[in-house]
Amino acid sequence: MHPTIISLSRDSKHNFSKPPADQLTLLAGLGVEGDAHAGRLVQHLSRMAKDPNTPNLRQVHLIHAELFDELTEKGFSVGPGQLGENITTHGIDLLGLSRGTRLRLGEDALIEITGLRNPCNQIDAFAEGLMAATLDKAPDGSLIRKSGVMAVVVTSGDVRVGDAITLSSVPMEFEALGVV
Repeated sequence: MHPTIISLSRDSKHNFSKPPADQLTLLAGLGVEGDAHAGRLVQHLSRMAKDPNTPNLRQVHLIHAELFDELTEKGFSVGPGQLGENITTHGIDLLGLSRGTRLRLGEDALIEITGLRNPCNQIDAFAEGLMAATLDKAPDGSLIRKSGVMAVVVTSGDVRVGDAITLSSVPMEFEALGVV
């Protein structure tokens, strides 16, 4: 199966979950048109409180649908948009990508992966124990964050449910994703 967009979501308010959308317009340097997290500078409320002049490396949030299957096995019922992501993917190992990887979404939109989403306590407000279920431990004891990746928009474009996701470019040297 080819990597595909299976769901899209946006919300103009800072709600935890985002309602579904048939199409999103991604705007270069800004993010998802009509989403509360769009902007050149950081738009996440907790990060704005620390430093509102920080560049926004969290313009677009992507989660792999395979995570929902894993969470179902752990007794949670979570679907697209409910963890606040804009784009739900299927068939691509988002967590295994290098920082700086560029993905083409649909025909025109191009995004660049900036890092991991750091799950926060709001996840437990959605379902008690869910935050722990989105975390794991690597063999070396380091924390594995599974709640998706963040990206910036490089080239504007419209994306729709069912659009293909293609690898556009990868950095010369692999850089593991860190929290942004």
